[in-house]
Amino acid sequence: MKLQESGEMYLETILILSERIGNVRSIDIADEMGYSKPSISRAVNLLKKDGYINIDKNGFLTFTQLGRKTAESVYSRHKVLTKFLMMIGVDEAAALEDACKMEHSISDKSFEALKNYIKNFE
Repeated sequence: MKLQESGEMYLETILILSERIGNVRSIDIADEMGYSKPSISRAVNLLKKDGYINIDKNGFLTFTQLGRKTAESVYSRHKVLTKFLMMIGVDEAAALEDACKMEHSISDKSFEALKNYIKNFE
């Protein structure tokens, strides 16, 4: 089953927060994304049900193997797309925002071609 864009965003946020603060709870995601606690709770429970994350007895979130792979893939796309947009002259703020939109819809084939282009350019 293909994860929806919002699910990818939550996984990416969990990954970024885990790198920044270590243990991540739903409240951390709510604070980071500016969403309500009930919205985050619903999303987190869906991610758990679908096998992307686990929630321990203290409310800390950890990735399943599938969840980590998905989060790292989305975050990698975000970083590569941001880098490419900045290489072609887009300012950082716009590049970050646009990459966030593009990362969910670019095909694997196009993304691999873009990564190879950047690699050869450097």
